[in-house]
Amino acid sequence: MRNSWRAIVLTAVLAAVASSAGTWIGASWVMSRREPPSLHDIVHDELDLTADQHARIEVIEARFAALRPGLEAKVRAANRELARAIEQSDGDGPQVQAAVDHFHVAMGALQKATIAHVFEMRSVLTPTQATVFNDRIVEALTPTEP
Repeated sequence: MRNSWRAIVLTAVLAAVASSAGTWIGASWVMSRREPPSLHDIVHDELDLTADQHARIEVIEARFAALRPGLEAKVRAANRELARAIEQSDGDGPQVQAAVDHFHVAMGALQKATIAHVFEMRSVLTPTQATVFNDRIVEALTPTEP
């Protein structure tokens, strides 16, 4: 009887150690794969903006925030169109190609608006801030592979 309790306690301790090790390894892996900072984080956390720059950038961000949902909705609609075309098609025919083209137009419009937004924000920065901004944008667009 005494040996069975000892085995139960040993099993519980080993399970706790294994669980803790698994949690630590998992958390370490997740933390090592963190996403690059957002454009907002770069501008507001890394550039030491003046009050005037902050106010000007807030206006730029508000304007883009109003524009972006409509562009994203067009991308989602084009995605749905592509899904329907694939579902209804026997192959890569004209209906699928038209849907692909529509998706590219919608995605391109979002990307162009985003790039214009980036350059508009950069126009508010000092040359030193713009260098940091550019470096961080390049890092975000070209992550290193693990």
